[in-house]
Amino acid sequence: MKKIEVAILGATGTVGQKLVALLESHPWFSIAELVASERSAGGPYDKVCHWRENIPLSPSVAALKVKNTDSPLNSLLLFSGLDSSVAGPLEERYAHQGHVVISNSKNHRMDSDVPLVIPEINASHLVLARSQPYRGAIITNANCSSIFLTMALAPLHQALQVKKVMVTTMQAISGAGYPGVPSLDILGNVIPHIAGEEEKIAQEPLKILGTLDGKSISPANFPISVQCNRVPVLDGHTESISIAFAHHTSAAQVKELLQGFRGEIAEMKLPSAPAAPLIVLEDINRPQSRDVHRAQGMSAIVGRIRACPVLDVRLVVLGHNTIRGAAGAAILNAELFHQLGMLDEYRL
Repeated sequence: MKKIEVAILGATGTVGQKLVALLESHPWFSIAELVASERSAGGPYDKVCHWRENIPLSPSVAALKVKNTDSPLNSLLLFSGLDSSVAGPLEERYAHQGHVVISNSKNHRMDSDVPLVIPEINASHLVLARSQPYRGAIITNANCSSIFLTMALAPLHQALQVKKVMVTTMQAISGAGYPGVPSLDILGNVIPHIAGEEEKIAQEPLKILGTLDGKSISPANFPISVQCNRVPVLDGHTESISIAFAHHTSAAQVKELLQGFRGEIAEMKLPSAPAAPLIVLEDINRPQSRDVHRAQGMSAIVGRIRACPVLDVRLVVLGHNTIRGAAGAAILNAELFHQLGMLDEYRL
């Protein structure tokens, strides 16, 4: 199969570099174009990018001349790691030009006609793209912590109907990008605030777990109380979650539902899809941040499933924030969009 040439927007940033690292050996996609801000554009990628991934750049990608955001692009499929301060209008412009933008940025996630997708949960929401006012399309993945919370909630909400959720996050410093949090602020410390994060986690799962109603989504209807903390961990967001259900349940039933979850794409054999979206660990002291690389960082890790004296059940979820929570999520969305034949509906 001939590989599909793709472009990466914001290629020198944290998410952009992770996209490069994950796409360099992808069986379906080939990196053809790299886009960055005016100050980085013009030179070869390895000269203008301060590469921080733990794998070496391939010579072909290293030599690619970085384009600026005004340069015309030949790739139909664009992966956006753009900063949210500029992503909104730029992604719209590319979509108007006919490109399919697979975005990690927050700007369009809650737009009524933009799919906010976790493939194992709401693949059907991709049809919203056909209602957008563009020649191309914008597809988004959720906030990293929203993804891990929603992956755990999805099989439980389907079987037991979630009524309320309380979640406290302990989020790794890589989630703040580079250079991120100053060392004297985070070393030996916990920062109990991440700007805009609580609002995203309270809203995004409800859209993902919502019902497709023609050309819009009827969001799930339950409150999510969120408290977010930045902690001195490099990679991996941990979430302590308590859940109340409409139907009586036990910790054992919740565990069984989580262990059995495979999702809507289990038979599609998408390259980035993990065999098990949720990995349930038995050890009483797991998951820990050191578990974050299981399943190449694409599964959410669950543990400590037990009764809750305030709600019904409580548990702990861990996920790799820059892989499944960002770049890997975008790539999986693109794989699904292509496998469903929807990418073939667009031409530059």
